Amino acid sequence: MVQAPSLAGPNEGYMPGFGNDFETEALPGALPQGMNSPQKCDYGLYGEQLSGTAFTADPPERTWCYRIRPSVKHSHRYTKIDLPLWTSAPCVDPDVISLGQYRWDPVAHSDGGQTWLTGMRTMTTAGDVNTQVGMASHVYLVTESMVDDYFFSADSELLVVPQEGRLRFATELGIIDLEPQEIAIIPRGLVYRVEVLDGPCRGFVCENYGQKFELPGRGPIGANCMANPRDFKAPVAAFEDREVPSTVTVKWCGQFHRTDIGQSPLDVVAWHGNYAPVKYDLKTYCPVGAILFDHPDPSIFTVLTAPSGVPGTANIDFVLFRDRWMVAENTFRPPWYHKNIMSELMGNIYGQYDAKPQGFVPGGMSLHNMMLPHGPDKNAFEGASNSNLGPEKLENTMSFMFETRFPQHLTAFAANDAPLQDDYIDCWADIEKKFDGTPGLK
Repeated sequence: MVQAPSLAGPNEGYMPGFGNDFETEALPGALPQGMNSPQKCDYGLYGEQLSGTAFTADPPERTWCYRIRPSVKHSHRYTKIDLPLWTSAPCVDPDVISLGQYRWDPVAHSDGGQTWLTGMRTMTTAGDVNTQVGMASHVYLVTESMVDDYFFSADSELLVVPQEGRLRFATELGIIDLEPQEIAIIPRGLVYRVEVLDGPCRGFVCENYGQKFELPGRGPIGANCMANPRDFKAPVAAFEDREVPSTVTVKWCGQFHRTDIGQSPLDVVAWHGNYAPVKYDLKTYCPVGAILFDHPDPSIFTVLTAPSGVPGTANIDFVLFRDRWMVAENTFRPPWYHKNIMSELMGNIYGQYDAKPQGFVPGGMSLHNMMLPHGPDKNAFEGASNSNLGPEKLENTMSFMFETRFPQHLTAFAANDAPLQDDYIDCWADIEKKFDGTPGLK
């Protein structure tokens, strides 16, 4: 791709900010000034708007693109194709029991090359893609780059969480390189291809059917800590002017269709707006917590939230558990035993999770569906109940949670083909009764 001159300093190749109104051009003067739709654009470009919300939304999310060809030249007659392991909600398999506490080992790479499309494996679905509520969770297994093949989802934005390997997302609006301990958000409707920089690549994807991800309100926490807007990076303009036979695959209402075109669709020379892909370094997330006693809700670890129509109850929360200090006095420090209205799908990026020191390995996942009890295993409980409670730093740990207000239904792949730990439910079997009717701690 032809890229604009790199930005100086640590933001080289990217522009900082979340939800900012960016402007960037790969050729000087390609971006109109003072108006969006001049009678004639410079360089013979076409002006086109990509809208991520309704025009009347407050605020509207849209980006003006100045491109070599309008997008209608990148769309022709479509043929339906089958990607059977990428599933959309509603998907309730009558032969699969989603009620339960589940955990999986890492999904292994299969023989043969897998691209971003063929390597996607859906684990759970929730809500309804047709009514634009809910989500799906996936594991991606990518060993081969997409070559003259492109993709966009009309259904959803994608939150990508790498666990191994490095990927490049070559998008209409620029290039995002992504590695473990980073995340990326790929907006709905944005065309891109995925290349392998260092493989094999494995990671997790949250497919958001509902309102876009945004930064959570901090409430009494105030203006600082958690995820800061300046740490999100949007790409600078880049473009391709290549006339080669290409394909574009579209995900639309849970189905996949492909069209053949005669050129690369990544031909945006300049753009401005607030609807763009971003990446974020999870190591810049600044956790907050209790500094005297008790264990706060995991809501304080929310990196991004996708609102629902119910105030305070998210369509999706993306929650991060990273290195942090534990200092609370006279307190059971790991996550307490609980059941709640939200369904929790967790993934381990690296290291050891404090509530499950055994069995929850990097690349693994767990699911605790709505109103099903869960919490520490016996070893975690005994260790936390009997430690000396001096200041302790949790290190070598990074796990996350896709949390939704909807029940998450297992796919047939998750139930039958993914490496399910059949004995996971037994991790609580040896928890002992300690009550004997007499006062005092036991």
